[in-house]
Amino acid sequence: MDRSTPHLTRRMSSPKSSKAQTTRRPKSASRSASRHDPEESLALELLSEPIDYMDSPEFHKGNAARRLYKKDPEIKAPDVTWYRHLIDDVVGPRGERNGSKGTAKPLTAAQERDLFLKFNYARFRTARVQEKTSGRRPTKRQRDELLKWHRVAHEFRKQIAETNIALVLAMAKRTRMHDGDFADMVSEGNMALMRAVDKFDCERGFKFSTYACRAILKAFSRYGMKATKYRQRFPAEYDPTLEKSDHLETLREVHKRESADEVRHIVLNNDANLSDMEREVIRHRFGLNQEANPRTRKNLTLEQVGKIIGVTKERVRQIQNKALAKIKVSLEEVHPKERTAVTPN
Repeated sequence: MDRSTPHLTRRMSSPKSSKAQTTRRPKSASRSASRHDPEESLALELLSEPIDYMDSPEFHKGNAARRLYKKDPEIKAPDVTWYRHLIDDVVGPRGERNGSKGTAKPLTAAQERDLFLKFNYARFRTARVQEKTSGRRPTKRQRDELLKWHRVAHEFRKQIAETNIALVLAMAKRTRMHDGDFADMVSEGNMALMRAVDKFDCERGFKFSTYACRAILKAFSRYGMKATKYRQRFPAEYDPTLEKSDHLETLREVHKRESADEVRHIVLNNDANLSDMEREVIRHRFGLNQEANPRTRKNLTLEQVGKIIGVTKERVRQIQNKALAKIKVSLEEVHPKERTAVTPN
């Protein structure tokens, strides 16, 4: 296999070589985890899962833990408070930024190798504890050792991922995808980054960024194909307004329009035996002497009608009420069945 090309496959070989190692899954380790305290449950859960790690010759030398964890000064964890604000700016609502925007400081090749060796050695020690238990319930000493190395591995995994989390955003901004959502694409990239942390072999001499970028781009490609298939199957976006029916509103508007036309017909033809004064008031008050369109015609006020016919607005009100009563009687005569239907017994 070409050593110049990083890949995502796991290599299996002897413990003394820099290859991926996987322990066997115990048969019955977590059947009664819920009956114990949280630490006991976590330990049994860890023993029930296969523990994968990238082996290295450094792990099998004497005093490996002391040499790996104490020979160099501690590498500080990166500040990733900028990441959440940047995601909110690009994807979600814009929020106020607390503090200055920073980025994770890139690691040197030596620092990167040191972190991965510490991370994989912690998983190596966890797998050794799992092998010793052989499916049996661990002793208190074994449980404490298992949880100790699990926490160490978790912290180094988190530190490596946060140091390289800017790779996901950088690759996402360079990737053009019309059918996918940017937030979902970033989420897929983050998952690919975590898988790359677990599978990277620092003994091969490559930078982690080279390996991780390829894994992230593959994740984007898989997400793009899935989003395209979904778009082809469901070409229309969900529109909540399509779920609302305006049938009742339409019927109400049609009924109002038909009733207005009927009243207009009664007034213009004087089917209600209105006096000239009453017809004049109704025409001006409801715009019946203008266009039939209710949006363009203008209804006059009581005071304006009073000035036209030379009476007070109170007198206009009385004439209007009397005319409306006559129109109502005329409508009931035209529709006697509707009147019977709405009249209580």
